[in-house]
Amino acid sequence: MLEIRPFASLGHADHGWLDARHHFSFADYRDPNRMGWGNIRVWNDDAIAAHSGFPPHPHKDMEIITFIRSGAISHEDSQGNKGRTAAGDVQVMSAGSGIVHAEYNREDEATTLFQIWILPDENGAAPAWGQREFPRGGRSGRWVVLASGKPDTDDSLMIRADAKVLAATLRAGQVVEYAVDPARHLYLVAATGRVLINGNAANPRDGIAVTGETAIRVEALDDAEVVMVDGLCCITPRGPEPSFI
Repeated sequence: MLEIRPFASLGHADHGWLDARHHFSFADYRDPNRMGWGNIRVWNDDAIAAHSGFPPHPHKDMEIITFIRSGAISHEDSQGNKGRTAAGDVQVMSAGSGIVHAEYNREDEATTLFQIWILPDENGAAPAWGQREFPRGGRSGRWVVLASGKPDTDDSLMIRADAKVLAATLRAGQVVEYAVDPARHLYLVAATGRVLINGNAANPRDGIAVTGETAIRVEALDDAEVVMVDGLCCITPRGPEPSFI
């Protein structure tokens, strides 16, 4: 099964300083058919205005991955962690037993990002945060694992979930393939560029939900950057948390 979810069909909330698109039910956006995808619970496509951001707020028992598409985000939390994550790079936060954090765009331009929430394998672990640079050139024409439940194997940031977050940058005409267990649930979004997914056309920022496939073939029709989550199947979706990053 492969389903293209056009960008125009996503949930939308424009708060002025924050323009958010929701691939799955979140905050005031409710769609019983889009409560999650396997253990993927949230995929938000956010644009945060310059010199604005999210004040301190709590999370619990969620793996939160932030992929910066342009600009940068500055993080601080109740564990004393602080850091700035720039375009092309990634930060992860394991909310665990509970954490309070703030995310600010301190730049002179808008910051755009994908924020992905994945349900953890177990609840109540100690909170954790990390960030890492992933140069776009390093994933040219190939998949690179950004975050994983097996970081030692994948040379990636750690998340406490049976999932992988991957990205590839492609020139027009390039192809990348990915072998997959057909029981897994995959979700892909091209941050930029039109792509073919197993022969199905998708525009930039469309969602592509995949299961039951043994392989994924992505062909770039334009220069493209693709982000993908390979997640566990058959997780009962939870209700959405408040509309914070």
